[in-house]
Amino acid sequence: MPEPVIALEGGILSETACRFAEPLHFTLGADEHIAIVGPNGSGKTTLVETLLGQRALCGGRLRYGFSGGGIRYIAFHETYNRVEDGEYYYQQRWNSCDSENAPRVGELLGRMEGDPALRDELYDLLAIRPMLDKPVIMLSSGELRKFQIVRMLLTRARVLVVDNPFIGLDAAARKLLNELLLRLAGMTGLQLILVLSSGGDIPPFVTHVYRLDDLRLGPKVPAAQLRREEIVQPPQVALPPAEGKPLECTEVVKLNRVTIRYGDRTILDSLDWTVRNGEKWALAGPNGSGKSTLLSLISADNPQAYAQDIVLFGRQRGTGESIWEIKRHIGYVSSEMHRSFLKDIPAANMVASGYFDSLGLYETPTAAQLASAEAWMEAFGIGAMAGRSFLRLSSGEQRLVLLARAFVKDPDLLILDEPLNGLDAANKERVKAIIDAFCGRPGKSLIYVSHYEADLPSCITGRLELRRIG
Repeated sequence: MPEPVIALEGGILSETACRFAEPLHFTLGADEHIAIVGPNGSGKTTLVETLLGQRALCGGRLRYGFSGGGIRYIAFHETYNRVEDGEYYYQQRWNSCDSENAPRVGELLGRMEGDPALRDELYDLLAIRPMLDKPVIMLSSGELRKFQIVRMLLTRARVLVVDNPFIGLDAAARKLLNELLLRLAGMTGLQLILVLSSGGDIPPFVTHVYRLDDLRLGPKVPAAQLRREEIVQPPQVALPPAEGKPLECTEVVKLNRVTIRYGDRTILDSLDWTVRNGEKWALAGPNGSGKSTLLSLISADNPQAYAQDIVLFGRQRGTGESIWEIKRHIGYVSSEMHRSFLKDIPAANMVASGYFDSLGLYETPTAAQLASAEAWMEAFGIGAMAGRSFLRLSSGEQRLVLLARAFVKDPDLLILDEPLNGLDAANKERVKAIIDAFCGRPGKSLIYVSHYEADLPSCITGRLELRRIG
């Protein structure tokens, strides 16, 4: 019988806080491609870190059936601020003077050794060439995901572990990536392990599945047994009471012929858009079409807003208002925010920081604010995590905390950029139910970004589709 590529036999983690309920048994055979599937908080990331050798064992053993190539990991929480990419902070994308010396995509990918034919094929397949001259920090979430994938594929890995590979990609890119993974799965000497939140996301090339639930790893089973959509009934949700009065303005957002350029690249060209009080909009468009840039103008994160004709909450930008006066009306969450808000503070304090629009918590919340934060955590099903460090939560649990943060101050405008990324089926339905219930309150407006039509809440009343320029 051939030697397994990876064999974890009776693994028990040394760190008691991260231990699974039972010893771990995992094998990856030479002819297998595996999916690890489980709900948020089930232990998927901890299992992968154990397979990578990043978690010490006090029992059992981990063996690799190869000597060269190694294992490469692309994680959902990959950030811009890798050592070779330079330092990155939230909002840096929008401050061009701070990104002039940042490394560019072509520069970083050019450092990678590898087959030139494969490099060219990857560039064409994932539309990388238009990105080559971009600073890495200027990439959208979807473009960053493509960059990470190409980067990992050029390392000649023996085993490639990809955490939620389709997150942040538009429909065309998802189709291309699926085709690419299928071709990679047919290559001799490369095994794939996908980390997924739902059985419905298992691609056809996956041969076997491990199911995780409540820190228990089930047996390896053929993929056909789990390759199906999970049917989840929308839950009944109870929201904390409203805190303020409805906003008294007719138009929440008004953009008049807004044009944004970085160097010789035009991101938005003469865009007109009005969001009236109480409207709920879906914002769509392919990766790199300017969705994040548009949201940065509305959320007061982009300094180019001062040179544009933009009215927010009834007031013209550049007439003396502070960014905090704008932000107090807005509840916001995005993948970029998730990458930047990695603070070692209690989860309830992270939620309460939404009252101050700060990254982390720089002001002491009142008892009432902390109580509200905990009430919103209960609504999102994470009340038991209030006292746990934000950094000790799984990516999906962190996303739920940041969603609670967006709602905590009862905002007039919700801006939710791919809010369901990384969530399992049950939590997706819970979040959509919360959004619909919240947006049923008087004077609540919504801008919602998603590449998945199924992820849109039922309250959507309008749609703006951006196109990529150039």
